[in-house]
Amino acid sequence: MTRYRPTVVEIDLDAVRHNVGLIKPEEAELMAVVKADGYGHGAVPVARATLEGGASRLGVALVEEGLALREAGIAAPILVMTECPPGSEKEALEAGLTPSVYSHGGLEGLAEAAHAAARPVAVHLKLDTGMHRVGLWPPEDAAVFARRILDAGLELEGVWTHFADSERDDEGTLRQLASFRSAVDALTAAGVRPGLLHAANSGATIRLPETRLDLVRPGAAVYGLDPGEGLAERSGLRPALAWLSAVAMVKRLPAGERLSYGGRYELGRASTVATVPVGYDDGYPRTAEGAEVLIGGARRPVAGTITMDQILVDCGDADVTPGDEVVLIGAQGDERITADELADRAGTIARAIATGIGTRVPREYVSTEGSG
Repeated sequence: MTRYRPTVVEIDLDAVRHNVGLIKPEEAELMAVVKADGYGHGAVPVARATLEGGASRLGVALVEEGLALREAGIAAPILVMTECPPGSEKEALEAGLTPSVYSHGGLEGLAEAAHAAARPVAVHLKLDTGMHRVGLWPPEDAAVFARRILDAGLELEGVWTHFADSERDDEGTLRQLASFRSAVDALTAAGVRPGLLHAANSGATIRLPETRLDLVRPGAAVYGLDPGEGLAERSGLRPALAWLSAVAMVKRLPAGERLSYGGRYELGRASTVATVPVGYDDGYPRTAEGAEVLIGGARRPVAGTITMDQILVDCGDADVTPGDEVVLIGAQGDERITADELADRAGTIARAIATGIGTRVPREYVSTEGSG
């Protein structure tokens, strides 16, 4: 579709490849998590880039996400990290998706679909070791449940868990890892071969080598988003996403004028005010008053209430004209606005910013390799 509005997200797939290559351990496979439309970056292009960068598997949250990757021609192993909803099992198996299983109801539905398919079906057993979101609880039941998986005619390809705070809490993370290892030991003692073992998300992959096991599952780090505690910058990860727009209108307003809905922003001096065609319907957070954007290589404050389709920017006495580039996230000159900075202003996290950029903002894919 033709793009008329200047607001766009640019995705640097070279940055994705770089990040995957940077964090992939020599001793373990890497499963790139591309759920939520590749964290807002575009699942299909990002998935291909991660595989080119060294990933050997992909992870998604929904059966529908896995099906979309298959429809795009991606043949790599795809783990669905939640159980297949009732009724979706047949289509998931026909597409060659690898299901997770952790409840008796989920196992029954999957076993029935696998029996109808009359072919081997591999699954991954998820254990709840302390996150308490989904997963088999208590993990000590793993040996009994794994035996039920095998008795149902399914193959146990992997066993996994998820850490709650691997970016900060070493003690809690290692306690979860010990619980996981104990459950795996019980599987082995019961004569069940557990297959691939995986636990490490982005934070654990970067910080805690003992958690890497057979497979790591980074999400945020793949995109250069900070998993927490400044890990992205310290690790040399490159942000893949830039959010750009352009000045649509410029007005010179006198001191005392109030801007946008509610008139809560008052000009303390005569100022040049720029209108930028992006708003909260695009995912620019309405709670981000006080945020800044880049125009002319300098930081400029977002002025007043963020509206559905537009923001206002107080440019002071700067020479600003319609068509000038506006950077919402990304670099301009020597300045940079990060997704984390915008998230801090909005009271959220960078992942919510990236995944919240709406579908009416087109994604365009660029290459920066070799650029200065």
